[in-house]
Amino acid sequence: MADPHSGESVLFDISFSLQAREVLGIGGLMGAGRTELLMHLFGAWGKRESGEVRLDGHELRARKPDEIIGHGLVLVSEDRRRYGLILDKTIGFNLSLSSLANLTSNRLIDQGLEFKRNNHFFQSLRVKAPTMEALVGKLSGGNQQKIVLGKALMTEPLVIFLDEPTRGIDVGAKLEIYEIINQLTDAGKAVVLVSSELPELIGMSDRILMLHEGRIGGEFNHSEATQEKLLAAAMGQEQVILT
Repeated sequence: MADPHSGESVLFDISFSLQAREVLGIGGLMGAGRTELLMHLFGAWGKRESGEVRLDGHELRARKPDEIIGHGLVLVSEDRRRYGLILDKTIGFNLSLSSLANLTSNRLIDQGLEFKRNNHFFQSLRVKAPTMEALVGKLSGGNQQKIVLGKALMTEPLVIFLDEPTRGIDVGAKLEIYEIINQLTDAGKAVVLVSSELPELIGMSDRILMLHEGRIGGEFNHSEATQEKLLAAAMGQEQVILT
């Protein structure tokens, strides 16, 4: 895959599979290509030079985010304030942003249906705010992250890409995010979790890929992953590929 600005290749020979009810963790040092990989799979970054993405055995030809969402894949960006939220708008406004096509009839938003769907996620995610009319920019980091997750989940995805979903939030909010991830896999969803925290990767993932300079430095099952092995793979000191 090539950088859209410089034209230089940044990801090489990346190949992996993902099953329903599975959390695939992706780690690596800064600049290893973690975020670029998720952004590219979501159709928001980079030019694919070779290879393909397959969903349920069929090639996924969609290349734009709205088309990707339509096929059941969604991204929760690591930079929620820049890419995930419109801070001067309400909770309800933000929650339904990615799902307006499913809430619209004759070019008009069904406000009753929108409120019903928004309220479901507002309640189920336990957002700490007086009402859905509260401004997102006034919420804590953890509650902002819940809104970003809710917006993604309202698209009814099959695969959820989570890029650093617990960055910048407190311990209590982290535990709630972990609970949500477990609920997603219990419901048959597949999750790709990018994290710079090795204990988080080990604790939440069924398998872990470590990237090193745009390539897979190692792949580990949950049962044998240790911080030492993951760090070594991230630094390019060993190649561990499991089949």
